[in-house]
Amino acid sequence: MRMRILATSLVFGVGCVGSLLYPDLALASNPAQVQSTLNEPTGFENAYTLGAGDRVKITVFRIDQYSGENTVLVDGTLNLPVVGSVSVKGMTLEQAAAAVSQQYARILRRPIVTITLLSARPVNVGVAGEVKHPGFYTLNQNEAGIPTVAQILESAGGIRQSADLRHVEIRRLQASGAEELILVNLWQFLQTGDIKYNITLRDGDSIFVPTATEVNLAESSQLAAASFAADETTPLNIAVVGEVFRPGPYTVTGTARTAEAGVPGGANMSATAPTVTRAIQVAGGITPTANIREIQIRRNTRSGTEQAINVNLWDLLQSGDLSQDIILQDGDTVVVPIATAIEPSEAAEIASASFSPDTIQVNVVGEVVQPGSIRIPPNTPLNQAILTAGGFNNRANRSVELVRLNPNGTVTRQQIDVNFAQGTDDQANPALRNNDVVIIKRSGLASITDALQTASDPIGRFFTLFSLPLNFFRLF
Repeated sequence: MRMRILATSLVFGVGCVGSLLYPDLALASNPAQVQSTLNEPTGFENAYTLGAGDRVKITVFRIDQYSGENTVLVDGTLNLPVVGSVSVKGMTLEQAAAAVSQQYARILRRPIVTITLLSARPVNVGVAGEVKHPGFYTLNQNEAGIPTVAQILESAGGIRQSADLRHVEIRRLQASGAEELILVNLWQFLQTGDIKYNITLRDGDSIFVPTATEVNLAESSQLAAASFAADETTPLNIAVVGEVFRPGPYTVTGTARTAEAGVPGGANMSATAPTVTRAIQVAGGITPTANIREIQIRRNTRSGTEQAINVNLWDLLQSGDLSQDIILQDGDTVVVPIATAIEPSEAAEIASASFSPDTIQVNVVGEVVQPGSIRIPPNTPLNQAILTAGGFNNRANRSVELVRLNPNGTVTRQQIDVNFAQGTDDQANPALRNNDVVIIKRSGLASITDALQTASDPIGRFFTLFSLPLNFFRLF
């Protein structure tokens, strides 16, 4: 009697139990879309449902000839002894056991059937949105278990910096034909490590990673450190425009560095993600007129929109705020605007920053000990450049001329009376820029001496010619 009651409960009670344990299956009978949420850990997980390719073990209690291993066919059926095809597509193991038991009940008295999953079929999932390689992916469950959201995102190359992890969408087709929408908060998974946020996937699921409406600079490094983040340590193709010495497109790595103004930085491989400062270094470093408080990152997203991210590198210099040195992603454009005014004290600090070039090139010509091209640190004042060239010689005029080629193509000339005791000053001792020309002319006395020497040269040559015959006769 006990055996009969057990069999009856298994055959006739599974449908009710399934509706209680998995309410989404019951709701799916409505053709309208079903929506669930995982913004908080509710413990929600769909039971595994059978499909083509699943291998199962069917046990009919005390009837070995009807028991054995079987594979769900392409049409979602099991081909069983005596009863033939039984459809189990989209059913849980309990529901499938009930369906098989119902078929054998036509020839057996209250059969007890159990079904065990031996090997799960590969999971086919579509991934779209802010991932590095959107597309269609297949994961073998025998090797990795039942895949999770994080695992499939990792297979898709990882999430991009523009991703919104708080509203990841999973669309799942139910047996009734209704589509279930599950919202997953993967950011909470990163923060808490609670695996309830990293739900398992089902064959045929579609995952969409939306674009973040706002970018939080403090979260950038955390996104990059996630196991399912895109590998941004590989070289990135970006553009740098504005107040840098060599604007244009570049390939940037995490170890890019420039030593000289206008010389592109290196592209050595590294395990460090490329950042804004690395990109600026690759572009030859910032110019003295750069506004580092309002640097902007323009980022194209998968949705076709453009994100604008503001970066303040002055905060990085003053307080060590590393979040300002945001990690870049492929296709970013770094825009460095021009400053309207820069305090001399700030200019000196900016010139010593790592994203400024180590040296600039200046030409010092005329009456100095070592005229020619010299390399000096950025923001070096005029006085120091003259001393680097050896200082004035004894023919120099202390009033020098500074010639500068402006970004708009014009040329400015400034006459400056040099005073080596003068501190940095825009008028009396200006900070030099790359490719400036400093001209040191002759003093008045040297000009008069040179003029007299020039005038006396013809007379000297005349007397030399006149004395040649006399010297010839003296030989005899």
